[in-house]
Amino acid sequence: MNETHFLHRRTRLLDMMDEGVAIITSAPPQTRSNDTEYSYRQNSDFYYLSGFNEDNSVLVLIKTPESTKTILFVEAYNAEHALWNGARLGVEGARERFSVDEVHATVEYAERIKEILREHIRLYIDLYSDSERLVEAKNAAQSLHSTRGIKRHIRSIRDVTYMIRTLRLIKSEDEIETIRHAISITAEAHHAAMRESRAGMREYQLQAHMSYVFLNSGAMNEAYGAIVAGGNNANTLHYVDNRDELHEGDLVLIDAACEWELYASDITRTFPVNGKFSAAQREVYEKVLDVQLRVIDAIKPGVKRDWLQKYSEELLCDALIDLGILNGEHGALMEAKEYKKYAPHGIGHWMGLDVHDPCPYVDESGESLVFVPGMVMTIEPGVYIRSDDESVDAKYRGIGIRIEDNILVTEEGHENLSSMIAKTIDEIEAVCRTE
Repeated sequence: MNETHFLHRRTRLLDMMDEGVAIITSAPPQTRSNDTEYSYRQNSDFYYLSGFNEDNSVLVLIKTPESTKTILFVEAYNAEHALWNGARLGVEGARERFSVDEVHATVEYAERIKEILREHIRLYIDLYSDSERLVEAKNAAQSLHSTRGIKRHIRSIRDVTYMIRTLRLIKSEDEIETIRHAISITAEAHHAAMRESRAGMREYQLQAHMSYVFLNSGAMNEAYGAIVAGGNNANTLHYVDNRDELHEGDLVLIDAACEWELYASDITRTFPVNGKFSAAQREVYEKVLDVQLRVIDAIKPGVKRDWLQKYSEELLCDALIDLGILNGEHGALMEAKEYKKYAPHGIGHWMGLDVHDPCPYVDESGESLVFVPGMVMTIEPGVYIRSDDESVDAKYRGIGIRIEDNILVTEEGHENLSSMIAKTIDEIEAVCRTE
């Protein structure tokens, strides 16, 4: 995405603001242990507005009744840092690259923000962040508030994150294309895992095949920690150990995906370790797949997200009754939420710059949002039957199945962005048999 996209986003945020100053900070580096750090991952809100991927940076948006101004603070070029860690863009490089009004070195931020704030009455920040730069801004505001002779000072502090994440909820065509690219790589990785799966392998070996595809395709980061869960491990929803042996006759659930230019994909497929579903596995799989297809088919503009959740719960409850896993009358089972024992999680979540995009699910009055074109959501029903659950027919015990796709809301209804990934039993068994 070129600078025009980020400029447009900043303009839209300024349009949403009353007169005041908004401050959005970059993510800090994260220590892995002692003096080593994790690979750097930018704050998604900061990246959404700037397209800048360096740490120790600050974006300041200023709005007055007459005009607006955008200021970017960046780390100055440092030869020692360039030697050890690589060259930063620096002040001059940032001035050439970004369509902002001013660029200054971050070392100047504390003094400059005090001068900026003395002219304004509202401050927009992430209310729940303890960022050093936001602390400096609040300290400056407090200092000005108690200084004699200052006629204007910050009188209210508002949450900027809700505003940004409301913007992030509706994806542009360029964002959608970036997500498509991430999904295309993830599709190849899931198919590689299906082809390579064999009894006797370790879960991490399947993960390694997927990681190779990600890296070999230029996707340097997973969108989240991969879940590769053989057999009963699939019934631990956030299983990430990925160290056990894969056994003949078991299923393996893989929830793994890459990100591309910070945009996520999020895909789950469940398939037989040996490439062939047993009769019991087929029964449960077909029920979960039927729920997923029916839920996806219901997605269109105007549908409320909380209605979709309730609809999915109704379908899952019926599926569990049909399988004989739940016994009783549908309405009573729904009221008692008995289905939650075997289908405990929600039907899906927003996806974008974060795999769980923290965009709002309700409006400011607390009403569930309706789907509009440009929203991207995962749809991921699952049924999980623990191996020690003696209330269930023995043939189903130890089966855990989740099927997850990434769905775009369109003007006409919806598009399954991940439809190219094998999902029906016939498709999966065909890929698994491919040598």
